[in-house]
Amino acid sequence: MDNETKMKKMADLKVWAVIGVTPNTDKISNQIYHTLLDHGYETYPINPKYEALENGEPCYASLEALPKVPDCVDFVVPPPVTLKQLEAMDPAVYPNVWLQPGTYNEDIVAFAEAKGFTVVHEGACIMAYLRLGH
Repeated sequence: MDNETKMKKMADLKVWAVIGVTPNTDKISNQIYHTLLDHGYETYPINPKYEALENGEPCYASLEALPKVPDCVDFVVPPPVTLKQLEAMDPAVYPNVWLQPGTYNEDIVAFAEAKGFTVVHEGACIMAYLRLGH
């Protein structure tokens, strides 16, 4: 499946988790989280460093702490954190991962695909994708 097809498939999923969200509205992770919300997605922020975001919404420490299993897990963290998370995740539970630009390298993509995840990468930002009206 090519990247464009995978992007469309994942964009049709309505429950997302965003790993790396901070309460800082200047950070891309916060902007991605809010863009997903603004486009009607049920979205859960994940960052063990924060209990809440700037709007008072709870911020979760891990995927396991979420009240619901997300359809797609979006990564907005440095590559070593991405790899550590992917190593711990089960693709049978979290089959779809979206790797934002700067969150991966080719080894991480190869690892994720070999483990069985459906992976969107190649410079694909969900925020830009949604804002372009896809």
